[in-house]
Amino acid sequence: MVIKQVGLETVCGITSVLPENTRPEVAFAGKSNVGKSSLINALMNRKSLARTSAQPGKTQTINFYNVNNALYFVDLPGYGYARAPEEIKAKWGRMIERYLKQSKMLRTVFLLIDIRHAPSANDKIMYAWIRSQNFKPVIIATKLDKIKRSQIQKQLKEIRVGLDAEPGTIMIPFSAQTKQGRDEIYEMLDRLTEEEE
Repeated sequence: MVIKQVGLETVCGITSVLPENTRPEVAFAGKSNVGKSSLINALMNRKSLARTSAQPGKTQTINFYNVNNALYFVDLPGYGYARAPEEIKAKWGRMIERYLKQSKMLRTVFLLIDIRHAPSANDKIMYAWIRSQNFKPVIIATKLDKIKRSQIQKQLKEIRVGLDAEPGTIMIPFSAQTKQGRDEIYEMLDRLTEEEE
């Protein structure tokens, strides 16, 4: 996939009406601070189109990025941010739920998990919930550069077991620093856009 043009097209808050897009959408879900914005920026070849932040819980909207006029990257609010008030967390949860249920063009959900840690309770809930909506989440194991090469398979197994992942679940180790894993994600996106055509 060659990124020729990309732009933030729609921003949806808690009360916004979701856009009725006519091109396929791929959604990015993950806990606050898992590296979601860094992944999206790396895929779009942009330094800071998706805002990265040292302060977790920054994305409080659903952001739709138009990529090559061929598909949308949909950045969902990070979940599990401990310092957000309960009522805000509940609203984010409902917003994500509404999007996953209502989008007619959603084709794939990338679920980001930090490769250094076993999946959290929130990660497990999110995985089960995406599955219950009849999607097969693709697991992106982020922060790959933070562990030794010899630990990769062990950590991937820990994620697989922790999520009780379906057999055959695709898992892609990814580093925003080295861009390792980006080509595999591009291949998936290419297949997706070809299938739509």
